[in-house]
Amino acid sequence: METILLLGSNLGDREKWLNFGCTEISCHLGNILKKSSIYETAAWGDKNLPAFLNQAIIVETALSTYKLLSEIHKIEGETGRSRTAKWMPRQLDIDILMYGAVIMNENRLMIPHPYMHLRRFTLEPVVEIAAEYVHPVFGVSISALLKNCEDPLEVNRLNKVTKLKNLFS
Repeated sequence: METILLLGSNLGDREKWLNFGCTEISCHLGNILKKSSIYETAAWGDKNLPAFLNQAIIVETALSTYKLLSEIHKIEGETGRSRTAKWMPRQLDIDILMYGAVIMNENRLMIPHPYMHLRRFTLEPVVEIAAEYVHPVFGVSISALLKNCEDPLEVNRLNKVTKLKNLFS
């Protein structure tokens, strides 16, 4: 099943944690078909937290939704992630955004991700790799969701020029 995941990190060597997440996903969840660029944004929800790096990936997985969630929690746990509060810094966060066209609304798991359409930091990297995928609840493309997203948070795509510039800032 083609699954879209969003990786995020706002502690330590954030890019290293994203790379670690991709390596572990490849080993335990399935083949990574596409990766977006890495994007930086202020924390969403608690503006006092450090800025996040985010990256969207498409994974071909044979795992069921709950097995996928369990494996994701194991990967996050390897980084020291604890789930004691909703908004907190973390080395690695992995969200299931979409699992094919599956719609789930259960206590432990909601697919598509319930805030996906509200978050520019989620939509921009997903549009880069899956612009024409159709959101199964809203019935519109991911690019259409981004065009209509009212989230004011600035999302900055990182590239070599930006990374080098940041080294000297």
